[in-house]
Amino acid sequence: MQETGLEEYYVLKNHKKLRYGYTTGSCAAAASKAAALMLLSGKQISGIDLMTPKGILLHLEILDVCLSQDQVSCAVRKDGGDDPDATDGLLVYASVSRIPEPEIRIDGGMGVGRVTKAGLCQAVGEAAINTVPRQMIKDALMEVKEDFDYAQGFLSVISVPEGEQAAKKTFNPRLGIKGGISILGTSGIVVPMSEAALVASIRAEMKMLKANGQEYLLITPGNYGESFTKNKMTVDLSSSMKCSNYVGETLDMAVELGIKGILFVAHVGKFIKVAGGIMNTHSRHADSRAELMTAFALRAGADLETAKRILDTETTEEALDWMQEKGIQDKAMELAAERIHYYLQHRVDESIQTEAVIFSSQKGFLAQTDGAEEMMRRYFLKET
Repeated sequence: MQETGLEEYYVLKNHKKLRYGYTTGSCAAAASKAAALMLLSGKQISGIDLMTPKGILLHLEILDVCLSQDQVSCAVRKDGGDDPDATDGLLVYASVSRIPEPEIRIDGGMGVGRVTKAGLCQAVGEAAINTVPRQMIKDALMEVKEDFDYAQGFLSVISVPEGEQAAKKTFNPRLGIKGGISILGTSGIVVPMSEAALVASIRAEMKMLKANGQEYLLITPGNYGESFTKNKMTVDLSSSMKCSNYVGETLDMAVELGIKGILFVAHVGKFIKVAGGIMNTHSRHADSRAELMTAFALRAGADLETAKRILDTETTEEALDWMQEKGIQDKAMELAAERIHYYLQHRVDESIQTEAVIFSSQKGFLAQTDGAEEMMRRYFLKET
């Protein structure tokens, strides 16, 4: 296997070494550089070096070369390292041709998405090739121009034959990017399990919704919340999005982007943590579900024996069973909703309206904050 230059780069997660990878932006830039070099030299090559914005020099294999006098196309295979990535293993192609004007033009071909909504890095109608990858492609082609003292320009068309299918596993359909994947990357390098990348994708979706006129957002942490809103609530989902575990970061971004209000619809297993001021709900950050459920049960009138039983539960659903048996579930969940609202408002410093609906997979609707019904009626009610 050819060395890529990343052999010594890794992160430690749970005592395991997770190797770095390289972005679709690096693939597109490397393929463009190789294609331009072969176009001007007339000679086929099997590898290319590419310096990434992160300062790591990559050595990448060049595949599927098609060389003619006027145009050369070739591909680089995406390697996301040990990061779970829908684009891992895809071939990213660049087809480079000469143009008479002394400039660099970049466009997207098959499998590269097109922007259909405002608020993203590129204008509506443009190929979804983000700003940094565009600059990487331009820099790579300028390097070849200078090496060959070539006065004219290049057109590089980036394509990913399997991109349209892969895009179904990404945020692109929700972001209004149609027809394929985005060419991404801010450093050229993929760091395994990057939380920053996921938070950035949440911000991109929120920014897009805001740019398209949505000032109040309906947000669910994940699939449970999305399913509940679809099946149990009469709401318009055009202004809905997911925030995963990043409740705090989502609130911070909403304030920054000028969002006026958020209605969270969340499973009690996630948002009981928010009732304790926990703003990242992943279990590796904090898991005090039983303790918080017990606290609200006690405030609702639970006896000591019930409190001990709730403390010993493994799931919030089991804790709810004990509360229901003692007739305190509704009161306990009302109290939890009050604290959820308190901590949401504390995080945004009262600068925007935040409301929440909490539910159980088995018992359905549990409770909501005082202003949730009004926000739902004014901004999210589906027209019948």
